[in-house]
Amino acid sequence: MPESDLYREIQRVADRYPVRRSAIMPALHLAQGKHGWLSPDALREVADALDLSPAYCQAVASFYDMYHLEPVGRHTVEVCTNISCALVGAQQVLEAFEEELGVHAGETTEDGEITLRTIECLGGCGWGTVVAVDHRYREPVKPEDVPGILEELRGG
Repeated sequence: MPESDLYREIQRVADRYPVRRSAIMPALHLAQGKHGWLSPDALREVADALDLSPAYCQAVASFYDMYHLEPVGRHTVEVCTNISCALVGAQQVLEAFEEELGVHAGETTEDGEITLRTIECLGGCGWGTVVAVDHRYREPVKPEDVPGILEELRGG
């Protein structure tokens, strides 16, 4: 079987580590970047490149919020729900996103454009509620900010 570009990229990354399995996280990141999510086939590609089992790759990927084991929308909106954000209204911000998007946390809009997720912590505890829009932090976000954020995201 010919080597794919992803396989070669993972090999280059793995060469930087004294133990190849230590490259698992950057390899998963590369595979997700190529495929948009970590499908069973993508996990198998990573496993083959690092001489690991697909089950091991899935176990690592399932532990972290940053990896997607299901298809996601073109854009992601992630609302921090940790205690610091919860104390300043994270639930109300989440509910505003759910109402505006017509989906619940963990779902993708019908048009496949936006996936809404909750995240345990985005590390902005002094600026809650923190919302990551396509991995770019917004803080502090209030429920009344939600329509503007979504309008901007949709290009309006």
